[in-house]
Amino acid sequence: MEGLPNLPQGLKPQAGQPNPEEQQQREAEESMRRDMMATVLDTSARERLSRIALVSPDRARQIEGILLRMAQSGQLRGKVSEAQLIELLEQMEEAQSKSSTKKTTIVYQRRRDLDDDDF
Repeated sequence: MEGLPNLPQGLKPQAGQPNPEEQQQREAEESMRRDMMATVLDTSARERLSRIALVSPDRARQIEGILLRMAQSGQLRGKVSEAQLIELLEQMEEAQSKSSTKKTTIVYQRRRDLDDDDF
């Protein structure tokens, strides 16, 4: 274990201190992911995906994963346009709404004060 401080046997480094090798591997994977996205998406679709990533990073990761799988399996013909990306987003939204039966509702609870005219 080179580069690690002398720790008693059985103890591991804290999670706050990333291993340099792991960090390099993550950076390499991230750069490969960005390169693949650059080859799969046209500029307008890439801009839209980056705006989605600002608002919802998890959703952007899901979309990137779907696009990468589609590209690797040969389902994509040419670059994905912004309109095609929007269509994919709508399909994802429909699939998620069908799978989750829980509907979001907003309930307003108004407080009644002593100065209300109801009594």
